[in-house]
Amino acid sequence: MSSLVWVELDAGAVAHNLDELRRCLGADVALCAVLKANAYGHGVRELAPLVTGADWLAVNSHDEARELRALRPEPPILILGHVPLAEIEQAVRAGFRLTVYNRETVDRLATLAAPLPPARVHVKIETGTGRQGVLADDLPSFLDALLASPRILIEGLSTHYANIEDTMNHDYAAAQLERFRAAAAYLAARGAAAPIAHTAATAALILFPKTHLAMVRAGIGLYGLWPSRETYLSALLEKRPVPQLRPVLSWKTRVAQLKILPEGSSVSYGCTYKTTRPTRIAVLPVGYADGYDRRLGNVAYVLIRGRRAQVVGRVTMNMIMVDATDVSGVVLEDEAVLIGSSGAESITAETMAGWTGTINYEVVARINPLLPRRVVRPTA
Repeated sequence: MSSLVWVELDAGAVAHNLDELRRCLGADVALCAVLKANAYGHGVRELAPLVTGADWLAVNSHDEARELRALRPEPPILILGHVPLAEIEQAVRAGFRLTVYNRETVDRLATLAAPLPPARVHVKIETGTGRQGVLADDLPSFLDALLASPRILIEGLSTHYANIEDTMNHDYAAAQLERFRAAAAYLAARGAAAPIAHTAATAALILFPKTHLAMVRAGIGLYGLWPSRETYLSALLEKRPVPQLRPVLSWKTRVAQLKILPEGSSVSYGCTYKTTRPTRIAVLPVGYADGYDRRLGNVAYVLIRGRRAQVVGRVTMNMIMVDATDVSGVVLEDEAVLIGSSGAESITAETMAGWTGTINYEVVARINPLLPRRVVRPTA
């Protein structure tokens, strides 16, 4: 990947966001930093050393867990997704905590014998999200299988909320919490109470102290991004402590060519843009191969020398063109900001998500993992 396109990570913002999220928690609540999907597109190799304030780390896959363990050997690592049956022994040997919800996984764990350590599992309860999790009707037989094996330790119990971020009416989430509590009570009655119960991701962490339980899973908030506008408004209206989150990520490139096109010139594939005046075009070496969405053509702008420069024509695989006519003094290899600040102007992940009709999670997660990530540390 070209060094003309890169991502900057504000190390100070990571520490700040962890502190702000901690302010929402009781002193006895553990904080798990979720670093799945290449740390939400930020770069797990660069982010992992910065989250020293987290008690636990979490990823989606066994592959991610192995990569993270090489970077951070100390904290417990929870795998949130499915571990292939053929890899379960290796995962247990490494000491990873497994999220379990498939009977086949439990049966495979039961076959593992000493000298392997006992498998520490977190049982995922399906409470209304309709994806991973043990259904209420299946919980008795599932628990029977877990308790039948002395090689399995039930360390955690978890669920995930379906409808906190997208609404300011949280009745559905409250119903999910009640279903979770019923499952937890059932485990306790069977003598299998899980010491680490966790249900809250960032939105619930901020809005609902009753969901904090023993541990919370901080994902999008860790990176200085709000789960949604509704989450922010709910925090204000309910007079919750509102964390002052700071975006960690900036995304930048450089001007690779400047040219003046005459009035009436077409720009990029399909001739979807035509100049209406003599136009200074800046060619930027970033495109949809880098994660810059094709839908941004003729919609988005970038920042050059603190001024907005409109994206004109279609986004291509490796290039975009912007109208830099009104950017005074622009020269070859000037910095162009795709996400971040320049002068008094800024482009947020939320801004870009609005342009493409998606969410900030997708915007950052889709930035090409091969692009360089550069950690920027606070100056003394």
